[in-house]
Amino acid sequence: MPDTAMFSGKKVWFITGTSSGLGRGLAVTALDRGDKVIATARNIEAIRDLKVQGAYVMQLDVCEDFSVIQRKAEEAISVYGRVDVVVNNAGFCMFGALEVVGAEGYLQQYKTNVFGVINVTNALLPHMRQRGEGTIVIVGSRSGWKTQAAVRPYASSKAAVHAIADSLTEELRPLGIRVLLIQPGSIRTQMVPNSQLKPASTVQPLDYVSYHVLCAKVLASVHGKQPGDPQKAVNIIADIVRGEGCAVGKRWPDVIVLGEDAENDIRSRCQQVLARLDDTEWKDVARQVAL
Repeated sequence: MPDTAMFSGKKVWFITGTSSGLGRGLAVTALDRGDKVIATARNIEAIRDLKVQGAYVMQLDVCEDFSVIQRKAEEAISVYGRVDVVVNNAGFCMFGALEVVGAEGYLQQYKTNVFGVINVTNALLPHMRQRGEGTIVIVGSRSGWKTQAAVRPYASSKAAVHAIADSLTEELRPLGIRVLLIQPGSIRTQMVPNSQLKPASTVQPLDYVSYHVLCAKVLASVHGKQPGDPQKAVNIIADIVRGEGCAVGKRWPDVIVLGEDAENDIRSRCQQVLARLDDTEWKDVARQVAL
């Protein structure tokens, strides 16, 4: 067993999807702050450099069977004797019309973005429950609120993740385990160029060609122009988890929306929902279901 007393004042992070983007940035930031990091990625060669920086690196595909993920969780716990923070960051973006993407595509999207979150969290929760403490960070997206045409399969997966995070928050609070849902806006990472159109096995009907061309153009137009600074985003996440910097003296937020663009989109969506509830043409009809 490792000597946990040697790093008793430090946190041990387990982070998925550290080959790029927020996952990599958060791994480096946690290391820079003196914490321990177990960095994971599907391709371990993509994160070898994090080992040089002090991380313990591990191959992990969040789409693997739960039994495999459980074994990886046990390995992670054995490295430093504990895991304090689990960051569910691994994910990808699929776009395309519902008929084209189909159940096959949505399942592929959900296996990573939704079921990956569930399985990684469940693999490490017994350890946290036994200790009576821990932090689960889940990376959502403002797309869970704003269903943009260019990323609808992705947006639906993030809406599901938001609901899962809400449930976990209530279930785990009595057990001493904190949940933090991150809802970032457009952050300047490689998410856009890595976006995928439908499963490769799907034939695209001609009726949707122009729609998919438009989606691709929209995605290309925002790449490199995203207003969100990834380093500032991971600094805020690290501050909240560690209770320092911008988080000093503040209550635990449960949910944090990152970026004015995300805030504006979420406010707009809330206003749309309220407008529908107040729709005078349909409000009285909608209420006519009482016994």
